[in-house]
Amino acid sequence: MAASMAELFCFCAVPAGAARATVEVRFISSLKGKGLFATRNIHKGETIFLEKPVVSSQFLWNALYRYKACDHCLRALETAEENAQRLLGKSCRVLPHPEQCSIRKDLHQHCPHCQVAYCSAECRHSAFEQYHQVLCLGPSREDPKHPLNKLQDTWRNIHYPPETSSIMLLARMVATVKQAKDKDWWIKLFSQFCSKTANEEEEIVHKLLGDKFKGQLELLRQLFTEALYEERLSRWFTPEGFQSLFALVGTNGQGIGTSSLSQWVHACDALELPPHEREQLDAFIDQLYKDIEKETGEFLNCEGSGLYVLQSCCNHSCIPNAETSFPDNNFLLHLIALEEIKPGEEICISYLDCCQRERSRHSRHKILREHYLFTCSCPKCLAQADDANLTSEEEEELEGEGETDDAELEDEMTDV
Repeated sequence: MAASMAELFCFCAVPAGAARATVEVRFISSLKGKGLFATRNIHKGETIFLEKPVVSSQFLWNALYRYKACDHCLRALETAEENAQRLLGKSCRVLPHPEQCSIRKDLHQHCPHCQVAYCSAECRHSAFEQYHQVLCLGPSREDPKHPLNKLQDTWRNIHYPPETSSIMLLARMVATVKQAKDKDWWIKLFSQFCSKTANEEEEIVHKLLGDKFKGQLELLRQLFTEALYEERLSRWFTPEGFQSLFALVGTNGQGIGTSSLSQWVHACDALELPPHEREQLDAFIDQLYKDIEKETGEFLNCEGSGLYVLQSCCNHSCIPNAETSFPDNNFLLHLIALEEIKPGEEICISYLDCCQRERSRHSRHKILREHYLFTCSCPKCLAQADDANLTSEEEEELEGEGETDDAELEDEMTDV
């Protein structure tokens, strides 16, 4: 018997009562599974609900490259100025309006045993109570022979940036059950996430680990078992169960991004300044991001992923009526309405980014089949059902035939 929906709202939603009054989870079909539906009118721009993840974890390469984040909630720990200096590789860069930085270093704490960092006593306590007693490395944090360190090092050598998941998300799932007084409740909670057939699971794992995934998956399973084996979860440690666990994370994991610099920029945008000062500040910020892009590229944020029970019930649409965001600089997910949503209407997000959503129906379906193993039948896809089965690239090649070289170059520059 699965954990009740009321229990799930109480655990995940913030506050639980508000979410219960706004949405409900319904079974749609064996093909589509569950969906999230509005129970009242939801206005454009309204926050539908806030949700904490069941478990979350920073990506391992992201942490190794000194993107300092709270080990529990992923809140960025650097001040905005420190963040900018590291991304620029220049310790002398000074940001104006330092008072707009929201980072409170006086609240930061460390585990007294292994020294992992937290943004607050609350996060340290929450981590300790849920999973950290099992995962704390104590004085072995820098010991390369410790089973958990061997597991993490092997994962980094298999899953390079750009990262999409972390083996430590699976580790925190196991550690949570190992520490829990009511282990069955947590096992039921994890069972709420959608599952796939064996063939589909294999495709997802292949996507995560690459062509040599079978050998790599077995190596990870052996190290995972050595570090974390739990009798009550014995199936998770079998080859089939471990593949299922990987597929669960690959299918349901929600990316999380936090940045103290981004928070500072948003705070500066809200300042009421004389026109000349506003113009100077905007120009400074624009140049700052250009300089960071030259030095660091696209890797600006502290990044990780988490499992969210309610968010994972949101199905995909190429014309979504809601989107997720992380405006609090931590793992707290905000689901925001992009348009008016009526009672009984399904709440859908998009698994594609803005650029991908503008591509042809065939291109969108190709991405969704490769990464999520389904064919979209949203209103936009149904309306474009008679379109030619060409990817956006093939369409561009056909449209470009007969154009001059200069015209092609201009198109390329415009696309960039």
